Amino acid sequence: MKYDFGIVGLGVMGRNLLLNVADNGFSAIGLDLDPLKAAALEKEGSEGKTVKGTTSAEEFISSLRTPRALMLLVPAGKPVDVVIASLLPLLEKGDIVIDGGNSYFQDTDRRVASLESEGIHFFGMGISGGEKGARFGPSMMPGGNRQAYERLRPVFEAVAAKVNGEPCVEFLGNGSAGNYVKMVHNGIEYGIMQLIAETYDLMKRGIGLNDDELQRIFQEWNQTELQSYLIEITGEILKKNDDTTGTRLVNLISDRARSKGTGKWTSQNAMDLQVPIPTIDMAVLMRDMSKYKEERVQAAELLNVSASSNGLEAEKKAIVDQLRNTFYFAMLVTYAQGLVQLRVASEEYTYGLQLQEVAKIWRGGCIIRAACLEEIRQAYEKAPNLPNLLLDPQVAEELLKRQSDVRTIVKLAVDKGIPMPAMMSTLSYFDAYRSEVLPTNLIQAQRDYFGAHTYERVDQEGVFHTEW
Repeated sequence: MKYDFGIVGLGVMGRNLLLNVADNGFSAIGLDLDPLKAAALEKEGSEGKTVKGTTSAEEFISSLRTPRALMLLVPAGKPVDVVIASLLPLLEKGDIVIDGGNSYFQDTDRRVASLESEGIHFFGMGISGGEKGARFGPSMMPGGNRQAYERLRPVFEAVAAKVNGEPCVEFLGNGSAGNYVKMVHNGIEYGIMQLIAETYDLMKRGIGLNDDELQRIFQEWNQTELQSYLIEITGEILKKNDDTTGTRLVNLISDRARSKGTGKWTSQNAMDLQVPIPTIDMAVLMRDMSKYKEERVQAAELLNVSASSNGLEAEKKAIVDQLRNTFYFAMLVTYAQGLVQLRVASEEYTYGLQLQEVAKIWRGGCIIRAACLEEIRQAYEKAPNLPNLLLDPQVAEELLKRQSDVRTIVKLAVDKGIPMPAMMSTLSYFDAYRSEVLPTNLIQAQRDYFGAHTYERVDQEGVFHTEW
């Protein structure tokens, strides 16, 4: 028996994805050092599916049809290199190794070059959708060798989520393109999650809505232009009661947020590329801020600013409507920031990304899927070289008709002492991008004053220095 596809690492993601492969008519084999995981894979495979689990690397490799296609679903970093080293002596020229984890894109470039010298194709592929997505249809972002992708295409298109019959997977570009796109996907995810949290906080502490009202609002918003996976699960989260206390579980969860680093990577690389992504930067910053719990408790007492909702009873419905417009505005701008980073990175790293394709495969299966991504896809279909989504006339119209509400909400947050750094940064990004003239001429003059760094003029060509 020769199997069509293999996966190394049979944790929940690996097992679910392999069962998804088998569901779609492909024979699949999984490798894990834990015999219980290997046995569980075969047990979960129902009749009529060809699924096998093994603890033997030799059996795993010899059982795959050539050219072999195998995916690694192991923790990012050193474990990926360890697995590659263990399998390399068993592989042959033309075989394809896919890293399905959240690996840093420069690690992927290193692995591509190393395995290329052995005649083996290495793919870095971002997978989004969590455990359920892996089982029933994720969004997948592969990058590597275009010709080798044809061996993978039938499997990937079969297992991916579908939107309007179109699979949420596409060959994205050379080298580490897939891991890079997934990194920025995660940065956008950070940004939108922070925007939702700020919106929730202003409604809860700022205007005094109760848990039932909050839950209903997010549930209703998911039937509007805000429809998205993250809004949907927020509504689900807000109605969950704790089994022990009977109170809403969300109110019992610690506000110390954790992260795995992909948002930070997005911000760090954006700074290297000189691409401003302030909404994402603020989302990373606020997760860091959340860790200073003991200091925040002290500061809350010493620097207390009342966030009372008194006097707002008659205005609450209007404020909620303004918040809906504000969130949609900020969500669009967050996507815009991430897509600009992808455009610049594609030029810098010669990925050859098509942003229309990126938006297309984000419409389903992934964590940042949202109804507005179809509008975004159409914008890049009309203008593939669009420098920034904000320059699309339809998107610009959507933003302009909501900007007044954004300013009202930001003012309310300031008056109430409710932190909304991501929302405020989003508005500042919008205002800066639409400013024909920025005050950075003064900064250039200061740099020349203290460091003779020179400056350019608006009325003459050349570089100038002044003895101030």
